[in-house]
Amino acid sequence: MLAIGGGMLMPRDTAPLQVRYAMDLTGRASPKLCVLNTAVGDAPESYLRFYDRLAETTARVRHLALFPMPNVADPEELLMSQDVIFVGGGSVANMIAVWRVHGIDEILRKAWQAGIVLAGSSAGGICWFEGGTTDSFGIKLRAFTDGLAMLPGSFCPHYNSEAERRPLYRRLVADGALSGGIACDDGVGAHYTDETLAELVADRPAGNAYRVERAVAGESAETPLPVRHLGALRSYSRRSGGRPRGRRRAAGRRVR
Repeated sequence: MLAIGGGMLMPRDTAPLQVRYAMDLTGRASPKLCVLNTAVGDAPESYLRFYDRLAETTARVRHLALFPMPNVADPEELLMSQDVIFVGGGSVANMIAVWRVHGIDEILRKAWQAGIVLAGSSAGGICWFEGGTTDSFGIKLRAFTDGLAMLPGSFCPHYNSEAERRPLYRRLVADGALSGGIACDDGVGAHYTDETLAELVADRPAGNAYRVERAVAGESAETPLPVRHLGALRSYSRRSGGRPRGRRRAAGRRVR
């Protein structure tokens, strides 16, 4: 599982590094990847941008839209046939509410248990945890505590790019409104193997991440965590025939 702090670098002619990293975790030369942009009401332009950025890769891209109705007859069949499921940002509260109406929450849990790589940015990162910080309810940031809870604790995206995120998250953890968890700057992803944090990766050299936990006397403690800059990853260019280069998944290792 890969939870990204939002604000990914979006090159015009290739897939973002964090998306390529999720593809790399599958160990496949031509991974099947399904995009869910429920958090922005399945805005068509959000899917077009994703298809455009992955057009020059060997990824076999599909999308699942739920507005105004599912775009496929069997969402479970589509999702369970993927190597990567990538969730975009927007309103995490609205997204999870819609998922639950359609049973997508349980399908995603089943996909995770089957070893399919689940990934997402901003709202698509918060959703896997118990909760996090969100603007789903208005301009003022608030706590969100109704996540899918596949991963323990909370998640805070945009830790360096939105002035209120850091102090609010620390306050919410200190008050016990949110469980302790992981905070990621823009472009930083937290990669979990099962429920264990495996590593933190960034699409830029200056990306940071922190563990934030409740401390004594109503305070919170923030601990910097090591982050690896992704740099160059495996090539998925169609011009290279899809032959993967770079890091492969270790045999028998579960990378979800």
